Amino acid sequence: MALRLYNTLSNTIEEFHPLEDNQVRMYACGPTVYDFGHIGNFRTFVAVDILRRFLLQSEFQLRHVMNITDVDDKIIRNSARDGVSVQQYTAKYIEAFLEDSALLNIEQPKIVRATEHIEEMARFIAELEKKGFAYRADDGSYYFRIAKFPAYGKLSKKDFSGLEDGARVDVDEYDKDSARDFALWKAPKPGEASWETSIGPGRPGWHIECSVMSMEELGDTFDLHAGGEDLIFPHHENEIAQSESLTGKLFVRFWFHPRFLLVEGQKMSKSLGNFFTLRDLVLKGYKPSSIRLLLASIPYRHQLNFTFDGLAQAASNIEKLRNFHLRLSSGNFSAGSSPALAQLARETMERMRSALEDDLNTAQAQAAVFEMVRKANAAFDACEIKQEDVRPLLEALQKFDEIFAVLKDDDGPKMKKILDWAKDSGRGEEISPELLIAVGSGAMSDDEIQTKIDRMQSARKARNFSLADSIRAELTSAGILIEQTKDGVRWRRK
Repeated sequence: MALRLYNTLSNTIEEFHPLEDNQVRMYACGPTVYDFGHIGNFRTFVAVDILRRFLLQSEFQLRHVMNITDVDDKIIRNSARDGVSVQQYTAKYIEAFLEDSALLNIEQPKIVRATEHIEEMARFIAELEKKGFAYRADDGSYYFRIAKFPAYGKLSKKDFSGLEDGARVDVDEYDKDSARDFALWKAPKPGEASWETSIGPGRPGWHIECSVMSMEELGDTFDLHAGGEDLIFPHHENEIAQSESLTGKLFVRFWFHPRFLLVEGQKMSKSLGNFFTLRDLVLKGYKPSSIRLLLASIPYRHQLNFTFDGLAQAASNIEKLRNFHLRLSSGNFSAGSSPALAQLARETMERMRSALEDDLNTAQAQAAVFEMVRKANAAFDACEIKQEDVRPLLEALQKFDEIFAVLKDDDGPKMKKILDWAKDSGRGEEISPELLIAVGSGAMSDDEIQTKIDRMQSARKARNFSLADSIRAELTSAGILIEQTKDGVRWRRK
C-alpha cells in the first residue's frame, strides 16, 4: 500500500508520491506571533507533526520548513501600542510557541522568520511588477493584480469571474468571499515599523512572506503545503497567485488543511469563556500528552469537539498505555512464546499502518493499539505471556508512539518553565496542585527514583519502617506512584 492524502487543490484523495525520488519537500504555515497559541492552533500543528512523523517512519527523506510570521497587521499595531520594536514584541511569543510545541512533543522543522527575508520579498515584488502582475500605488504600496491571474480561486473553489478590476484591500485578512487586489507591500505610516529596501521603505504584506520563504527553501514547485483550513482563502489562494505568476510553474502539488476545533460544541471565543491556550490547560493540571492524544483522536479532516470529558478520557487512555508498557518492561515471564500474541502484535502494526496510509486516519490507528492492549492484558492476567512475546508487543507500542508521542511527558525543565512563567506573569493563583506535583516528579531522574525505592526496600528489610515510610511519602508527594506486585516494586509518574 502507499500513502493516500486528501488534496485540497483537487478535492480528492490521491496517492502521494514526491516529485524527486524519495525526497519530500514540505512547507507548513506556522504561528503569527502576536499572542500565545491556543488549542485550535495546536490542533493544526499536531496534525502536521503526525504527518511529518509518518513520512519519516515510512522512510521518506524529508525537508520540512515552517515559517514564523513575525510581522503583520496585528503585530505592527500591538508593538506600536506598547511602544516597543516588532522584534521586542514578538520575542516572548516566539519563545512561548517553541516551549509549548516542545511540551506537546512536536518535532521542530527548520524555522524561517519573515523579518529575516524582507529584501528577498522586495525583489520578488519587483519581478512581479516587471511581469505586469503587480503595480505601485501613489503612496508607494504595491498590489497584486488579480485580474491578470485567470486561475484565481482554484484552491478555494470560489467563483471570482465577476471580480471588480482594480478594487484594493489593504488588510491582510478580509471577508471570505472578497476578491480584490491585495497588498504585496505596504508603504510606511507614522509610528509603524518599516524597512528600507530596493523598492522603497515599507513592510511586506502577509501573503508574500510565505511565497518567498517557501520557494527559497524548497524551490519553485514543491510537494506539500500545510496549514489550517482558515488559511485556504485568502492566504493560500494568494500564495498560489503570486508564486505561479512569477514562475509560470505549479506552486504546490498537495495542499493539506486540518479542520477547525470546537470547544464543548461551540466555536472557541473569549466572550463565551471557552477560549484556551495550551498554557491555560497546563496550569489547570492537564498533561500535555493528554492534550496531544485528544487533538489527534479525530482524523484531521473532521471537526474535533474538544471537551473536558474527552480530555479526561485521553488521560485515562494514556495511563492504560503506560501501565501496559510497565507490565511488559518489568514483568517476570516464563520461557517460550505464544503464536497468537506474535500474530496480535503483527496485525496491530499492519492495522496502524493501513489506517495512517488512509489519509492519516488517526482514530483507526489508535483503535488498533488499544485493542492490542486489551487483548494482551487479558493474556497477562491468564499468565499466557511468555518471554519471547514481550519484544513484538513492545515493538508495536513503539511504532504507535513514534507517531503519537504520548508515552512520556516532560515533567522537568519544560514544565518548570511554564510554572515560572505563571508566577512571573501574575498567574500564580491559577497553578494547580497537579502541575506542582508534575514538576516535582520531573525534578528526579529515573535513576534517582529507583535509588530511593531501593533504599526504601532495604529499610523495610532492616525493619526501619519509619525511614521506609518517609521515603515513600517523599516519592508520593513528588507524584511517583508505587505498586507492590508479585514481581516486586513497580513505579510510575502520575
